[in-house]
Amino acid sequence: MFSGWVLLGAALAAVGWANADADSYRDVWESGLTLGVGDASISLDLRHWVTDALMAVFFFVVGLEIKREVIDGELRDMKTAAVPTFAAFGGMVVPAALYLAMTTGGEGARGWAIPMATDIAFAVGVLAVLGPRVPKGAKLFLLTLAIVDDIGAILVIALVYSEGLHAWWLLAAIAVAAVVAACSRAGITRPWVYLALGVPLWICVHEAGVHATIAGVVLGLLVPGKPGSEAGPLERIERALHPWSSFVIVPIFALANAGVALSTASLDRAASSAVAGGVLLGLVIGKPLGIVGATLLALRSRRARLPSGMRTIDVVGVGFVAGMGFTVSLFIANLSFGAARLDAAKLSILLASLVAATVGALVFVVAPATSTGTRRIRRPKP
Repeated sequence: MFSGWVLLGAALAAVGWANADADSYRDVWESGLTLGVGDASISLDLRHWVTDALMAVFFFVVGLEIKREVIDGELRDMKTAAVPTFAAFGGMVVPAALYLAMTTGGEGARGWAIPMATDIAFAVGVLAVLGPRVPKGAKLFLLTLAIVDDIGAILVIALVYSEGLHAWWLLAAIAVAAVVAACSRAGITRPWVYLALGVPLWICVHEAGVHATIAGVVLGLLVPGKPGSEAGPLERIERALHPWSSFVIVPIFALANAGVALSTASLDRAASSAVAGGVLLGLVIGKPLGIVGATLLALRSRRARLPSGMRTIDVVGVGFVAGMGFTVSLFIANLSFGAARLDAAKLSILLASLVAATVGALVFVVAPATSTGTRRIRRPKP
């Protein structure tokens, strides 16, 4: 929960900085930085170092979390994971469709993946603040949904937002990944081996034209892990990097990307922007609509079930809370647009996340609980 507050503080600081001194904010994050020597160097501005390099660490941790959930978590039990997995697909397809309906025929259509995302830190933080009003099953449902959501976002970034592929660098990236896989199969458990191989993997993926954060995901999925293990390389690396990812990297990303100048002109542009309308419609309406609709369809199968203590109204609350796209939505917005549409996208992401959190919290507050504090499951009729 505390990581959500840190992230919120960073976002507010970015907005405050951009409005107090827009030139300073822009100049800092657009200042160049070169690492390496001569031809063996990479030059990016500071914002892109954050987006491409630091966020690769964030996605590395995401990859580790996904693998852990598959081998020893909620995604291992298909009956338990089936409903939130199906809900996640609904929560990606419907928002994207509504966004495209708002931007059909315009250049803003490139941002169709923006409302697909769910920010785990913020979403889990909202449920944590609500305490016992939220059944444990709803929290597990949201976590599983968000993990599947992350997988979808990763695939979209890799397939849609990678441009100008360079075959030799791509082959080199595949070769490095093969070395990582070989180390895993050989039973090498020293975490530094996998972290060291992550550097050339990132460089190869970046130079190949695939978005460099994909290197982090690939590396995370290849790190070896075993069910029930607490001391394997996967668990050790995740424990070491998770605080850095949650309390340093993601807040820095928010500081670098959430800054948007609030003025009458910018608000007017956002109000008339199809991009802003599509993001708002997708996150605030599309997310809950897709999640609830897909859940009800999944429950028509007798093999699928909601987590214990969860009922339909809780799915509605989770659906709205999942509309907090924030981190990954901002990430995709930066990949989608230049300055002309980016500010409108940022404003709509911030507003949509606030509305989604508020409505989702209200659903849990006003929904009546049973006398034992748990919630009954409402199962569809056969």
